[in-house]
Amino acid sequence: MRINDTRPPFARISGRDAEALFGSLPTPCYVIDKEKIIENCNILGGVSRRTGAKILLAQKAFSNFGLYPAMAPFLAGTEASGLFEARLGREEMPSGEVHVFCAAYSEAELKQILKYADHIVFNSPSQLKKFGAAAKKAGKSVGLRINPECSTQRGHAVYDPCAPGSRLGVTRAALDRELSTDELALLDGLHFHTLCEQDSADLETTLCAVYEKFGDLLPGMKWLNMGGGHHITRPGYDIPRLERLVTEAKTRFGVQVYLEPGEACALNAGFLLARVLDVTKNGRTTNVIIDASAACHMPDVLEMPYTPPLFGAEAGKRGKNARRIGGPTCLAGDVIGDYSFEYPPAEGDLLVFGDMAIYTTCKNNTFNGMPLPAIWVWENGGFKKLASFGYNDFKQRLGNAKK
Repeated sequence: MRINDTRPPFARISGRDAEALFGSLPTPCYVIDKEKIIENCNILGGVSRRTGAKILLAQKAFSNFGLYPAMAPFLAGTEASGLFEARLGREEMPSGEVHVFCAAYSEAELKQILKYADHIVFNSPSQLKKFGAAAKKAGKSVGLRINPECSTQRGHAVYDPCAPGSRLGVTRAALDRELSTDELALLDGLHFHTLCEQDSADLETTLCAVYEKFGDLLPGMKWLNMGGGHHITRPGYDIPRLERLVTEAKTRFGVQVYLEPGEACALNAGFLLARVLDVTKNGRTTNVIIDASAACHMPDVLEMPYTPPLFGAEAGKRGKNARRIGGPTCLAGDVIGDYSFEYPPAEGDLLVFGDMAIYTTCKNNTFNGMPLPAIWVWENGGFKKLASFGYNDFKQRLGNAKK
């Protein structure tokens, strides 16, 4: 479960507090706390200043570009997982670097990416052989994703790039087998990404494996990208250990170190507001149906899976007022979670879910024809609308809609 922030002005929000603070906003909607975004990025910027590491925003976790100007002073640029993210990073954070990694590129896609990217990271020897020279000729810094074959995940294998049979990254055996000395000479850097919501102790474990398997290649590299999954802004994260690891890598190999956290940039900086539509009972379970959907508006709840924090409630079935919160779609599993309440929610009540800036607005969808929630920003003690959506946003995904 993600960590729930407890700082003002959103600390310990009760039902009445939520109504007073958020009641004027339509539901469902997202609210992004700009002050918390800046606070997170300031922490990341401190790591960068003290170590010389360059820190990138991984847009796959957070890509609300209206906040990029506030983040840019603390970051070195953006990381993209495809063409459109690369273009977004170039257009909306133009003073920063644009790094791109994709499990495989098509020829047409790569030609477009070369217009926007500074670094191109390939996933396999075959892709490096096919496109490396062209990327180099275009003046790009070329990298290869490596697989150190060191699993530190304690959750599901779906999030473990080092799981047996992983399609992500090249093992040392495959590198030695498939790349010649001349082909290795195309490389400016190595990239690995093995973490997911983890502390720097797991990075240290991973680095030991990287140095054991690929350390002989690093003195010839210009940079080492340590990927994402670093929960640097989470309370209790061991920042001194991270800084020691970065400094050791720079000193030992003379490389520029990159980190590309996504969640850490926007951790605990967003909310999803929803109202209760109905309350039903089935046996011993009381279901609370709200106007927001796990499947559509908070897909990570089902994909991770995890139970998001809900202000004024405790996750779990403890207590006499246990309720199951679910969405309005036809998906039987559109369930956000079980919560216990001091005062059970009733029809019309406002619910506030926390940590809803990451993997939400960039992953949501219109399944069942569900409208996309508007996005608001909290700044300077008030709310500012960042974006709103309507019927055409649903329809145009499915054909050439006429307005």
